Amino acid sequence: MPAEIIELHPQNPQENRLKRVVECLRDGGIIIYPTDTVYGMGCQLHDARAIERLCKIQQVNARKLNLSFICQDLSQVSDYVKQLPSPIFKLMKKTLPGPYTFLLEASNKVPKILDVRKHTVGIRIPNHPIPMQLVDRLEAPLISSSLKTEDPVFPYFVEPEEMMDRYKHLVDIIIDGGPGGILPSTVLDCLSGMPEVQREGLGSIDVL
Repeated sequence: MPAEIIELHPQNPQENRLKRVVECLRDGGIIIYPTDTVYGMGCQLHDARAIERLCKIQQVNARKLNLSFICQDLSQVSDYVKQLPSPIFKLMKKTLPGPYTFLLEASNKVPKILDVRKHTVGIRIPNHPIPMQLVDRLEAPLISSSLKTEDPVFPYFVEPEEMMDRYKHLVDIIIDGGPGGILPSTVLDCLSGMPEVQREGLGSIDVL
């Protein structure tokens, strides 16, 4: 069956449609969804079969899968990172929700991904109602992977129709929340205890 397209208002997502997406995630589904940066593909964190399927779709080995979690808030973040040094915690409070990914040391609560223990995790709390309301209702983080094209000039999918053409037989739901962005999140490597810019994206590095 081809993927189901669900239109969600980007500011006030319809409750019954959110419920349908959450049911899909709980059943091990793979979804495509908007964020405050680019569209992402993901599944719920605690479903190994869904993660295995995600790896196949993205054509990556589980050992090379860069884990990025969409979390509800900093309280939930603390469950999945080993420690949050005070300077990093203050920076996260200042910048999140927002277009940043924080690379941190993973805690023991991060599940093994296909028998691979990940030592680092990327944390996202996007400033976008759709993914935030999904993780709120799911009561668990989403694994997030940016939806990249093979075009070096336009590296990310923008229009949901294009995503449907490419992924309609690979994923379960494509959320149409309007056109996506063209810049990914700014990635801040915080493993040393102080933030270092690993990738400059939509988030301003002037916050450092």
